[in-house]
Amino acid sequence: INNLYVFMFAGLIIGLSVATGASSILFFLGGSDIGGRMIIPLKEIEKATNNFDQTRKLGGGGHGTVYKGILSDLHVVAIKRSNIVVQREIDEFINEVAILSQINHKNIVKLHGCCLETEVPLLAYEFISNGTLGDHLHNESPKSISWSGRLRIGSEVGRAIAYLHSAVLVPIIHRDIKSSNILLDDAFTAKVSDFGASRYIPIDQTGRTETAVQGTIGYLDPMYYYTGRLSEKSDVYSFGILLVELLTRKMPTMYRTSAGDGLVAQFVEILEEGKLVDILDSQVVEEGGSEVEEVAALAASCIKLRGEDRPTMRQVEMALEGIQANKQLVL
Repeated sequence: INNLYVFMFAGLIIGLSVATGASSILFFLGGSDIGGRMIIPLKEIEKATNNFDQTRKLGGGGHGTVYKGILSDLHVVAIKRSNIVVQREIDEFINEVAILSQINHKNIVKLHGCCLETEVPLLAYEFISNGTLGDHLHNESPKSISWSGRLRIGSEVGRAIAYLHSAVLVPIIHRDIKSSNILLDDAFTAKVSDFGASRYIPIDQTGRTETAVQGTIGYLDPMYYYTGRLSEKSDVYSFGILLVELLTRKMPTMYRTSAGDGLVAQFVEILEEGKLVDILDSQVVEEGGSEVEEVAALAASCIKLRGEDRPTMRQVEMALEGIQANKQLVL
């Protein structure tokens, strides 16, 4: 095992234990848990992927490649292998292991373990079979996920983010909520993924200034972008963009009007003019009812410019659950 990674990982866990006042350090130093459960030998990773055979490749980009594999315990996993050796990649690996190894939620992707024997560490996640939410929204098909399915997925993602903000010992800000980071299983259940950029924010440090702003343009909170001040409301903004994306089936990173306006500006303007139907996905118009306007209003509240004017994710979660409940009563 690469001693540098072990040392860095131990340091992060120690830092977390100091921040929480909890016994997180025992998770790492105890050995029996992380050694027996989280550390996966390189030989097993190679066997699981048939030595990273190209036929096992699920996808990838400039930073890494994901392979499908089957571990000796018969768990089907997605193994992420970085393409480059830079400190940031290693930092994000350690960050993701530290976070995912300590949370458990049905709408957050599960980390099975990691391998520390390679130049750049490998991560093994539960295999989610149905691609990303972005894959399903932004394809050439005239129809996508049903409106009721989109509403449920939005509610599941909202529930997961609210859990990160308020149901764990130290609040976690995801920092990169977007449709390509929402995985879908065979039942189209949402799983939030990619915690490499996430941050623990002790309650007394909310709103702290970050030295390096991270996120995806189109989803990125403009106040966080310009001030560097990170808070839970930055995730609320990104989630609001995700709701707009579910409503319109337009890609926030690419959409521009003829006048050069982005999706947020166009959505807010059309909503204020009472012409919401002009920007909605035609499938949403066909299948949606009164709850479409409620979701649009909720999205608009999430993407307000000032963070203090946005609701909390717990409030968003409750609002979406209420909308879903009313829809089911009508049906």
